[in-house]
Amino acid sequence: GYVIDLGQLRDIVEREVVSQVDHRNMNLEVPFLAGTNPTAENIVVACWREIAPLVAPATLTRLRLWETENNYVEYEGR
Repeated sequence: GYVIDLGQLRDIVEREVVSQVDHRNMNLEVPFLAGTNPTAENIVVACWREIAPLVAPATLTRLRLWETENNYVEYEGR
């Protein structure tokens, strides 16, 4: 068994994060980043805050944001 259907997770991420940030000025057009310097580290924390409550009763354990092919940040909710 599994805790959450991966299709549901994909839909949550698409709706709550990707559709909000894709081709947008993160300094001006993304409500969940308002007042935040949009560094990769800050973006991954903000994304966590958007996604984590919506996957309950599952629990996010790690979120990875790729900046480039060789550079990424990970957040574990701490």
